[in-house]
Amino acid sequence: MSSAAVVAAARAAIGTRFRFHGRGDADGLDCVGLAALALGRSAPDSYAVRTGDTARVTAALRAAGLVAVDEAQAGDLLLCRSGPGQLHLAIRTEDGIVHADAMARRVVERPGPVPWPVLSCWRRGEDD
Repeated sequence: MSSAAVVAAARAAIGTRFRFHGRGDADGLDCVGLAALALGRSAPDSYAVRTGDTARVTAALRAAGLVAVDEAQAGDLLLCRSGPGQLHLAIRTEDGIVHADAMARRVVERPGPVPWPVLSCWRRGEDD
């Protein structure tokens, strides 16, 4: 799957309602569901709303076949710290991010710089 295909899949979900543990159009999406949809991966079913456990998330991303990269490009997955004890996933676009926004209650595209600290960047493995 190309980076352009990842961005296109994320953008196709814009407007989908937000739902914690949501996995698709019928039941909504959260940031994990959006990441899985855009990257063509399965999503874990059990995780806490709040966690600061970056090691656990990093292990899950590696297990999903993603590779950590130093510089994010369009189509990469960003692991962000959106608040104290709160991790968040977003898909990098050419000029911003697509993410499942709990405040807006839907998937949105946000232009400009990422509004939270980016902890790590992830890309599909080259064999994908």
